[in-house]
Amino acid sequence: MSYPKQVYTGDDGEISANFRPSSTPPNVGTAGRDAIHYLATTTTTRGEFGLYRVEMSARAGGPKTHFHKTISESFFILNGTVRLFDGAQWIDAQQGDFLHVPQGGLHAFRNDSDAPAEMLLLFTPGAPREEYFEGLSRMANATDEERARFFDEQDSYFVE
Repeated sequence: MSYPKQVYTGDDGEISANFRPSSTPPNVGTAGRDAIHYLATTTTTRGEFGLYRVEMSARAGGPKTHFHKTISESFFILNGTVRLFDGAQWIDAQQGDFLHVPQGGLHAFRNDSDAPAEMLLLFTPGAPREEYFEGLSRMANATDEERARFFDEQDSYFVE
């Protein structure tokens, strides 16, 4: 296996890093409750990946079983217990546990516990998942047709 194609062609390097302090408020939701922090978006990573920190309050629930056709999704549990569905079974994932789901892989997640939980979500390659996270709140009052179009546009295919 070899390294990918060279992207940077300069000889001296450049100042281009993006620092996000832990004190930065969430992009969606309320800190300490149900919130999503945009750590690295497809824009900041030039389409390579998207990385998000998800805070889930106790008994927060989560999306039903679904899959993606264009992106993989990985879960890394930072604290608490998150129930992860790997396509075959539900797993009570705890701090340090990791699940990678390739394109087409069935998966779901939720917080069924009486305590908050926190995890990292990694999408590769990068996709505009911010549109998905921000659009979810509008789906509560959407028609079935609007909901189907939204999920199709967001590469999210639910099977239950």
